[in-house]
Amino acid sequence: IISRLREEQVQVIRELSGELDVELNERSKVAVVRARGFKLRKCGGKVGVLCAGTSDMPLAEEVRAVATEMGCDVTMIADVGISAPHRALSAIKRLKEEDVDVVVVIAGMEGALPSFVSSMLDIPVIGVPSPVGYGAGGKGISALLSMLQSCSPGLLTVNIGNAVGAAVAASLIACRVGRYREELKS
Repeated sequence: IISRLREEQVQVIRELSGELDVELNERSKVAVVRARGFKLRKCGGKVGVLCAGTSDMPLAEEVRAVATEMGCDVTMIADVGISAPHRALSAIKRLKEEDVDVVVVIAGMEGALPSFVSSMLDIPVIGVPSPVGYGAGGKGISALLSMLQSCSPGLLTVNIGNAVGAAVAASLIACRVGRYREELKS
């Protein structure tokens, strides 16, 4: 998994596609490179990914790529910011219906969405402050501080833009739950 690709690296990745299986998401600057014939092993875990706005999509795509490669099923829902609470509530309902094990929530500006989501779910929520916004909240500082100061139990926060770290943590949780779910079936 290669994240935060620079433009000159994208061309190099494209050239690898003759020898390897390459999945390139140019919008989010993420690539997954596999040996030909590689079979991904599913762990049974389920990760939800929510992003507040469309400007948060590159980080959400990083989470999706990492969680998928770690064997999780991913439910991704975009543009569910709390400026329109009905969208957030609809997304939360879908996550419950799909019985996800953990949710990664990406938000910039005031960073309120992860607290809201965490208050509605009984599973871990990992907040990723996005470095978008303007004014005092620019570069993700305001979102980070809001997530760190949240009184909503079950909300964990990673550093600004650390979608890969959030994805790995979420996947480890989800894969453990997936294995437990399988043991219960036996």
